[in-house]
Amino acid sequence: MTIGEFVGSARKALSSLYDGQEAAAIVGNLYGSVLGVPGYIHVTEPDMEISAGNLQRLESCMDRLLAAEPLQYVMGKAEFFGLEFNVSPSVLIPRPETEQMCREFAEHIIPDSGIRRPAILDLCTGSGCIAWSLAYHIPDAAVTAADLSEEALSVASSQAIGNNVPVFVRTDVLGSAESIRSSLGENTFDFILGNPPYVTESEKRLMRRNVLDYEPSMALFVPDSDPLVFYRAIAAIASSYLSPGGVGAVEINEAFGPQVCDIFAGNGMSFTCLRQDLSGRDRFVYFSRQPFYCN
Repeated sequence: MTIGEFVGSARKALSSLYDGQEAAAIVGNLYGSVLGVPGYIHVTEPDMEISAGNLQRLESCMDRLLAAEPLQYVMGKAEFFGLEFNVSPSVLIPRPETEQMCREFAEHIIPDSGIRRPAILDLCTGSGCIAWSLAYHIPDAAVTAADLSEEALSVASSQAIGNNVPVFVRTDVLGSAESIRSSLGENTFDFILGNPPYVTESEKRLMRRNVLDYEPSMALFVPDSDPLVFYRAIAAIASSYLSPGGVGAVEINEAFGPQVCDIFAGNGMSFTCLRQDLSGRDRFVYFSRQPFYCN
């Protein structure tokens, strides 16, 4: 089979799950990764023959994709902030919105603070994409990353990105102050970031199979009866662990921006800032005890 023939049949097969543009991107990324070629070579060299072994690999991957499994899980890799991360169904696939928050801290907030060897805490770390990215882009940072899931921590600690290795600890953000202190000790942190579960149970009906059937529910959903439970917990942690001049940020459900700001303000964070993602949706709340620049 030629690469052109494979792309045509694969796009058609995936059209029942994805629109044309998304199906095209998935197929290009798939064969590019498996064959080690650019994802546009079907245009420049459509008659290139695929070996029997590679065709078998591609067909096996297609079987999984047609069952709505996300491409990142099929390949075991996901890109985030210019880096490649191991991923599995034990962790969320890193999102562009999370990268936006992480990039803002790595490129502006942390460097502009002037703090040397900043101490950073990443709560609900999942794959470790925030922790590893900040450790990589800020080599003198001391990064601690926490999660409740042992499976997620196994994936996070398996990353091999640069020489500045975060410290990973098992912590239940919703646990008691004593249990959290047993994990984090008496340390304070200059920067605290978190991407906790924030999708309400009632929003499940709006989500696609590739998310519902494969990504970990415990990292996604919160009960309709208490959708802000994680923000109250993170605000309490920030109240105890954020240094006097420190800055924190959390990713949020767009429906609850003002309420999340109020939670942090009620926990001693006198300065909060509601920020939008690249689609213009309320997506982040930044917080601090002292004034800080938030454009």
